[in-house]
Amino acid sequence: MPPYTIVYFPVRGRCEAMRMLLADQGQSWKEEVVTKETWLQGPLKASCLYGQLPKFQDGDLTLYQSNAILRHLGRTLGLYGKDQREAALVDVVNDGVEDLRCKYATLIYTNYEAGKKEYVKALPEHLKPFETLLSQNQGGQAFIVGDQISFADYNLLDLLLIHQVLAPGCLDSLPLLSAYVARLSARPKLKAFLASPEHVNRPINGNGKQ
Repeated sequence: MPPYTIVYFPVRGRCEAMRMLLADQGQSWKEEVVTKETWLQGPLKASCLYGQLPKFQDGDLTLYQSNAILRHLGRTLGLYGKDQREAALVDVVNDGVEDLRCKYATLIYTNYEAGKKEYVKALPEHLKPFETLLSQNQGGQAFIVGDQISFADYNLLDLLLIHQVLAPGCLDSLPLLSAYVARLSARPKLKAFLASPEHVNRPINGNGKQ
């Protein structure tokens, strides 16, 4: 029985970064897929701490909030920088990822048709901070912080991959980020996961928009 269980809707959403992390780290996990019908019945929603998913099980530890789950995996699997200084920088990256992920979710779920053109136009400026962070770390040839992968790398990679679906040329003016996506996606276990039916056939969002 895998120690980890992800309880979530049948989408990538806020869980694909943790799935990529687990796959790349050679960890096994169980998926408990929650249909819209099950969720709308109410009991599961009522049982969740904040009335939302994902819910994550690590043995007898139950966690909510996707970024808290990522940080937990970062601590337990050694993916949180090599010292406190790097850990602080990893948090800076992850909070920046969360800011843009919230903007993306607002577009997808509330303003896709009317807002997509302006969102895509502004996207290079929203992505530029990550290009800057890469340039400040080993000339952009390594990870987002330090010389080892962190949970923030997986979260950033997922964010960049979903934006490449939304706006295929969005990294054209950001060569370090473009190379970063290619480099991380080529890691053998991650490459296998990204090519798997589980990933490929799982919708990005719950409303069919991407």
